[in-house]
Amino acid sequence: MPAYVLPIVMLSLSNVFMTFAWYGHLKFKTAPLFVVILASWGIALFEYLLAVPANRIGSGVYSTAQLKTIQEIITLLVFSGFSVWILKEPLGWNHAVGFAFIALGAAFIFRGA
Repeated sequence: MPAYVLPIVMLSLSNVFMTFAWYGHLKFKTAPLFVVILASWGIALFEYLLAVPANRIGSGVYSTAQLKTIQEIITLLVFSGFSVWILKEPLGWNHAVGFAFIALGAAFIFRGA
């Protein structure tokens, strides 16, 4: 897989793990906080096992600002799906407008790259 694609795939997978680590426990609000923290740490380990190499590989073809921007766009996409399908929280027009502004900012990061 090309070096410019592999980091995006790995960051996408890592973000799925991190979203579950950070927000998955909201489906289990009666679980003790200590158990939730331990479970989240366990899930986050897989996120780090993907994110760290993704950034190392990606630094060969992307700037650090571009890598961070890719991560943030992936985060918005993954979180949006998670929010709607797992947490059953709808996204409104205000979310779409806010995300569009973030995407516009991302376009400026890659401008001239």
